[in-house]
Amino acid sequence: MSAERPSLPPVRLHTEAELARDALAAPLLARAARLARWAGPTTRVGAGGELVDAQLPAAAAHLGLADDEDGAAYASEAWRLAVDTGLVDVEDPQEGADGEAEGTVTVGENLALLTSGSPQDVLAIWLDGLEAVHADATAPAFDDFADLIGEDGSVDFDALDWDPEQEAEFLDGVLGNLYLLTLSDAGPGDGPVPLPALAASMVVPEDMGEPTDDVLEQVSEAMMRLDDQFRVLEPIGIVEYRPVDETLLTGEGEEATPPADDEDVTRYGMVRLTPLGLYGIRERMLEAGVDAPAVGDLADKGADVLLDGIAYYPEEAARTEVGLWLGRRGAEGAETAAAELLGAARGGDRRAPLRRLHCQQALALVGPEAEPAVRAVLGDPELGGLARVWLAERGAADVPAPPESMIFWLAVDTIAAQLDADGEMEELQELVEGLSGQHSGFFDEAWRVDHPATAEVLEAMGRLHSDKGAAKAARKAAYKARSRQKD
Repeated sequence: MSAERPSLPPVRLHTEAELARDALAAPLLARAARLARWAGPTTRVGAGGELVDAQLPAAAAHLGLADDEDGAAYASEAWRLAVDTGLVDVEDPQEGADGEAEGTVTVGENLALLTSGSPQDVLAIWLDGLEAVHADATAPAFDDFADLIGEDGSVDFDALDWDPEQEAEFLDGVLGNLYLLTLSDAGPGDGPVPLPALAASMVVPEDMGEPTDDVLEQVSEAMMRLDDQFRVLEPIGIVEYRPVDETLLTGEGEEATPPADDEDVTRYGMVRLTPLGLYGIRERMLEAGVDAPAVGDLADKGADVLLDGIAYYPEEAARTEVGLWLGRRGAEGAETAAAELLGAARGGDRRAPLRRLHCQQALALVGPEAEPAVRAVLGDPELGGLARVWLAERGAADVPAPPESMIFWLAVDTIAAQLDADGEMEELQELVEGLSGQHSGFFDEAWRVDHPATAEVLEAMGRLHSDKGAAKAARKAAYKARSRQKD
């Protein structure tokens, strides 16, 4: 009975102010900002905007990396990010005294936004930086660039054996899997993911039992590929990464064999998405058209959008989303909010039972101010049952007893909602047996219920009920319901 569902569970993001602080603290962006403030009229850059080699020692010293053997490389990397994110602007290069084309540098408009702009401004700059670093992570690796230069001076890209789209797709797939593992109930949550498991998620077919030697070799290659890429991504703040232990490298192509069952898997690399990483990956997925919901997205929407939107949310995320939605309306708007929820819960479409279930759960968070709106639907054949449940749970007086037809209708609607939600089988079985056991001769009457899902519910009850006699009665009732629908 399930309708189309979002491809990813909802993410609970930090506030934009918190994310902006994380972005400013990302080592690479922080270094880029320091170099942008250091640069001046005498700063010399090459034709591509890169710092000339003669400037790198001073840049590294300004970053406090003068004694680091990789200081010049870190400075060059930070400068490229400053250019890519608009922290500095490079003017058209002109030929210098040595015959080399050199450009001049001015302060970029975005530099001031890092200190005086809004959190959204900071995050927009950081996202530009993430795009640039993502491109660096998927760039080809080569030992001698000179070997790629043809006689006419052009670069022989075919010799790289590199497909930029394929490389970007691979990394995006890995980041998507890491995002999903972080949000999944079966995943590590905020904990790190072993690099071999992440590599295997991209290589090993889901239906494969024991991986073949060829597949294990592919996993090993993917691990080392990811090891390089996560080392590039970590400084922008998207991940926390523990690299592969270099003592594990075989020396043959510098690959590490996937760990055996009894080995310490942490030595093979561990990666964890940061809160900033969750935000950044989600933004990239949204730009690519992926349905990647976030808790809070529905807080300013109508009740109909809310109930449809949380249809397949995990319980805690749905409760939080409803709480944010109600919070926007305040205690003084509780009655109006309850009326909106009840109105949105009506309908005979396939998703209506699940909407009513979430409406009932949402009403549980509304105070006694909602009582007039709830009492107003006591006579409604679709909502009268859940209204009585809400009032009874609060000990309200003068709650009229429901007619028998409403009791059966509510039972069918409740099971239909749980079937759509794909809940735990044991819980669903208990619900089926509990509802059918509350009324003698349940299946003799249930097939007459005027509900669009009656036949499907009875068929499911026939599959789920542990009592063979009751299961047979449910199947017989389902047949009658089908026949009734055809008449």
